[in-house]
Amino acid sequence: QVQLVESGGGLVQPGGSLRLSCAASGTFSAINTMGWYRQAPGKQRELVATITSVGNTRYADSVKGRFTISRDNAKNAVYLQMTSLKPEDTAVYYCRYSDQRIWWGQGTQVAVSS
Repeated sequence: QVQLVESGGGLVQPGGSLRLSCAASGTFSAINTMGWYRQAPGKQRELVATITSVGNTRYADSVKGRFTISRDNAKNAVYLQMTSLKPEDTAVYYCRYSDQRIWWGQGTQVAVSS
């Protein structure tokens, strides 16, 4: 079993920055992928960014050049540095862990508004 706890969400003005963190605990596979997804009101959950256990990354087109995903395998943590935030980035952001299983965190709210 894997437990994921997100932190770092909040309210920020357009153009601002936030850093999300996800702390994982439990039993992990050596080969896994961690990532961030988001869900805005009335919309489906969508991929934001993922990173594999060997550091390969993938980003949604909408966040390329603005968001950076990273992980610390020693701490079992994944991070999302978000810059140049836009109102359309407003959503609940979820951390996800996957190997042969998929686990989700509870989510953290990000609101971008003036």
